[in-house]
Amino acid sequence: MAFLHRLSKASSVAGGGRLIRRLSNVPENTVYGGPKPQTSNQRTTLNQLRQKYKKGEPITVVTAYDYPSAVHLDTAGIDICLVGDSASMVVHGHDTTLPISLDEMLVHCRAVARGATRPLLVGDLPFGTYETSTSQAVDTAVRVLKEGGMDAIKLEGGSPSRITAAKAIVEAGIAVIGHVGLTPQAISVLGGFRPQGRNVASAVKVVETAMALQEVGCFSVVLECVPAPVAAAATSALQIPTIGIGAGPFCSGQVLVYHDLLGMLQHPHHAKVTPKFCKQYARVGDVINKALLEYKEEVTNGTFPGPSHTPYKMNPKDENAFTKELQKMGLDAAASAATEAAAELEKTNTQQ
Repeated sequence: MAFLHRLSKASSVAGGGRLIRRLSNVPENTVYGGPKPQTSNQRTTLNQLRQKYKKGEPITVVTAYDYPSAVHLDTAGIDICLVGDSASMVVHGHDTTLPISLDEMLVHCRAVARGATRPLLVGDLPFGTYETSTSQAVDTAVRVLKEGGMDAIKLEGGSPSRITAAKAIVEAGIAVIGHVGLTPQAISVLGGFRPQGRNVASAVKVVETAMALQEVGCFSVVLECVPAPVAAAATSALQIPTIGIGAGPFCSGQVLVYHDLLGMLQHPHHAKVTPKFCKQYARVGDVINKALLEYKEEVTNGTFPGPSHTPYKMNPKDENAFTKELQKMGLDAAASAATEAAAELEKTNTQQ
């Protein structure tokens, strides 16, 4: 490479007062100049997250599942955008995260990748796609990056086999976030969506599992639904950021589900399953419902679309010619309808 670099310079010749570049089209400082500082519009990196962690600056994480939600996260400057398997519940309408497939997750990942240009993009490995073997785990993680456009993956790491899977994925060159405490993919074993770490043995297991995930190379660990002192202990024991969800204020950062924090789903069923730890920063669902009811009412009573939402017009000459063509086709009723519509719009526009 050094030879090509020198040869490229040597092949630059002066001609007519201009310097003509030959052979190499690679910027000279791309290889030897080192990485340039990122601007605020460039993708968040693991190094930037580590710097925030070292400075004690909280890390913000929110889930997203499609292009619009990704754009919103991007605009808000959220640090990490998690394409969570919670899509199974809040997008697909299932009662758990178990049913969603890898192919479905990849669709969500690609949509989010098109919408979020700044946050670090992390994709969940769905249930059944990484537990069988380390080869299966690595293959799934590779697909999430190559086909889904993600920067890293997240997996639930409550058992030795899943910790082994995390290790294999890291060794394959893929960044991993671990997940301990309430691990929704393990509800069959846990007996439902139950908080963890509420007794000594469970609390110790949370800390030990988090430390094991750090040991195999995870760059962060999610702590879900554990008492705040347990989360504080884990955060103190680790040298990587902890991301809390229902784990109190002593974690290195926080994550919430997009639909939950926005109050997207305002109906009795969702009210029953909305987590106790979730703060609703808006009631977007109420706004949506109100807008849909107003739309229905205006369509029903004929006030929508009005003149301001009927922008496309023909000039009078073309309107007359169009009517005559309809009449030639034997469509007299259609010709009359077109004439009446033009007259009605003209009358309405004059009144306004």
